Amino acid sequence: MTKIGVVSDTHLPRFGRALPRALVRGLQRAGVTRILHLGDLTDPLAVPLFEAIAPFDAVAGNNDGAELRARFGRRKVVRAEDVRIGMIHGDGKRGTTTSRALEAFGVDEADVILFGHSHRPYVGRDGRRLIANPGSPTDKRLNPLYSYAILTVDANRARVDLRFYVSRRP
Repeated sequence: MTKIGVVSDTHLPRFGRALPRALVRGLQRAGVTRILHLGDLTDPLAVPLFEAIAPFDAVAGNNDGAELRARFGRRKVVRAEDVRIGMIHGDGKRGTTTSRALEAFGVDEADVILFGHSHRPYVGRDGRRLIANPGSPTDKRLNPLYSYAILTVDANRARVDLRFYVSRRP
């Protein structure tokens, strides 16, 4: 069984130069062996903060500069055990964030589609594909709480659990 931390829209350093204590503790307590970020880090300073917790990968979002876009790209598919995980930020002009994320991957290209951009935590299904947005651990906008997710993969099965907390204090 593999546990993966899923985050998006950290927007650092606008919301601080350190990760929220509740996020760090939550990822550590969950025993994540990898962290996937779905864009809008906004500054490379976020990368070593996550790498201090677990191996890290990301896609760039619409607020990420050339350095982050060159390092991570805007879209990718990674594997965990027998599950293909599509990663995309989800920004664009047509449709909703969810519909743009789904359209970014062919039906047989990814078993799980992870996206960000809206800052709205969400877990659902599109046919056999699991889709999820972890929300934001630093910028909850109109949501009552800050959030992230834990993706649990067991062989060819996947599940996403949203995690919430009150304070973004480091």
